[in-house]
Amino acid sequence: MTERSTPQSIHDLAVREVLEEVRAFTDAIDRMHSDMKGDMEMNATDLAALRMLIMRESRGEVVSPHDLARHLRITTASTTKLLDRLTRAGHLDRRPHPHDGRSRVVVLTDLSRQAFFRNFGHSLDKMRRVAERYSDEELRVISRFLEELGRAVSNDEHARSAGTEKTRRPREGA
Repeated sequence: MTERSTPQSIHDLAVREVLEEVRAFTDAIDRMHSDMKGDMEMNATDLAALRMLIMRESRGEVVSPHDLARHLRITTASTTKLLDRLTRAGHLDRRPHPHDGRSRVVVLTDLSRQAFFRNFGHSLDKMRRVAERYSDEELRVISRFLEELGRAVSNDEHARSAGTEKTRRPREGA
């Protein structure tokens, strides 16, 4: 939706309203992340790295430095600096990969997990209370919608920045 137009149908109006609410939600998330950056004394990329690690950890996935670089869309050199900075601050550890001893994985420390949930836990609880009001079927539809929307935005972002890895800015919304 690149320009403002008059809805041609009830469905067009509903689509516009949903997209307006998505924008309002992303603005609220941006404000929350901005507050967290200040509270945790980190920059946006550091916070995005921690969020990614929290999400992957909750799914039981291991994260390599390469996974982190790809997710944040930063160079290998920038990833090394980020990992060094977060390690020094006590937020993460580098450990041997559980299945491939030659490679390393990045894991959150208990300190980082506690700080993250201390700053984000209240908001997460409020979001959970909202989600609990919906039926299982509604939640499946919402989940599918958000997943597809995220994939559409990520693919669009990737297409615009293809071939410019050294100049890419980190994704803020991850």
